[in-house]
Amino acid sequence: MDGVYTADQIRAAEGAMMETVAEGVLMRRAAYGLAAHVIDRLGGAYGRRVTLLVGAGDNGGDALWAGVELRRRGAAVTAVLLTPDRAHPAGLSAFRRARGRVLVGTAPAAVDAVARADVVIDGIVGISGTPGLRDPAPALVAAAESSGVPIVACDLPSGVGADTGETDGPCVRAAVTVTFGARKPVHALAAPLCGPVRLVDFGLGPFLPEPHARLLRDADVADRWPVPGPSDDKYTQGVVGIAAGSATYPGAAVLAAGAAALSTSGMVRFAGSAADEVRRHWPEIVATGDITDAGRTQAWAVGPGIGTGSHGRAALEAVLDRDVPLCIDADGITLLAQHADLRERIHGRPIVLTPHAGEFARIAGDVGADRVEATRRAAADLGVTVLLKGNATVVADPDGRTLIDPAADAWAATAGSGDVLTGMTGALLAAGLEPWWAAGCATFVHARAATAAAREHGLPPVPAPASRLQAAVPEALRAVRAALS
Repeated sequence: MDGVYTADQIRAAEGAMMETVAEGVLMRRAAYGLAAHVIDRLGGAYGRRVTLLVGAGDNGGDALWAGVELRRRGAAVTAVLLTPDRAHPAGLSAFRRARGRVLVGTAPAAVDAVARADVVIDGIVGISGTPGLRDPAPALVAAAESSGVPIVACDLPSGVGADTGETDGPCVRAAVTVTFGARKPVHALAAPLCGPVRLVDFGLGPFLPEPHARLLRDADVADRWPVPGPSDDKYTQGVVGIAAGSATYPGAAVLAAGAAALSTSGMVRFAGSAADEVRRHWPEIVATGDITDAGRTQAWAVGPGIGTGSHGRAALEAVLDRDVPLCIDADGITLLAQHADLRERIHGRPIVLTPHAGEFARIAGDVGADRVEATRRAAADLGVTVLLKGNATVVADPDGRTLIDPAADAWAATAGSGDVLTGMTGALLAAGLEPWWAAGCATFVHARAATAAAREHGLPPVPAPASRLQAAVPEALRAVRAALS
């Protein structure tokens, strides 16, 4: 797993490291790495045109020192100073000595230098910046975008909150982000604005504390995803019960139950009024009309399409009566929000709640700008693992452990995809994964299945319904497990 660190954590670590090295060493290392990534993107430096957007402080200093390195390699480099009186003194002095061209942000020539560049380096603001760009930065960023000039963000895209990924007005949309020392929350929470993130490791690791949150990698998921051994049978691998759907919403039952069947090679039991529909689509699933007839299970997934009336409540209560891990989604979450007595029954149990933002608001209040903090608060208050769905899905345990999974795209934003995630999570709980890992691993594979479904017939990808996402789960699992080969 990779850690992500808040702005305060990074500043403290850098402060500790700077006590062990000469002044300016960290900035020079960062700038050298930034320049190397720019050269790699350009396929060389000689004769290339690079424009730096230079704000106040260290981020502007990083850009200026990178400009010095690019000048040494033969690039034509222009620095556009957005706050001329606050530009990094040492960096600006070195840039002038390297015969870099210096303009100010309000000059017409500055806009022209941006529009004619082969690449623009965003050194406007760093991890201390607030969301939204201030004049004259928006006009310069717009000039790059309208001219099709790629922007390489220095540490993070300017105008995007370092800890929250929040935007408030104009911001940079980077073609690539080169970050220094460690990843920040913005790189996961606002991944589409960052582009691919390249890490320049200048030795900060020994000075970093416990991460604010973690990012899963293929090997993490592949190592934990259940695979049958020679002594396993359908029972030892975990039997999951699915309580979903209704006569009105049979699709929720088919999607959740089928996803569970595709996620492990154990056994799936279904209970509900959509039993006939589930049997028709999935003959291998043992389907009954009532939860009391479902037999023994190691976990349950409940909620999608069960309704919020008396029948839905009865289904949720019946599942809560079973002393096994649970995944509760959709109508199940709404029922918990409506009934304090049901909410009291979940606290401290091995349960995963999987709300989208609207469901989250019903049970835990508005998400707000800080998705990580909101998810942690909900997990602590409710005493369960909370999986807040979104383009960047956040999973938090009551003990504060947090995962972020930034999807590579938005193809999972389709009706029914949450039902698929519910079935997958329930299957992993039945296989013995603790709630935090079950939620994180299911999210990871679910996002990749959505991408695979959209690319099913080649590129470019096209929208795919949740049934195709469900069908792509085995392909996504194969791709993830390839990390172990």
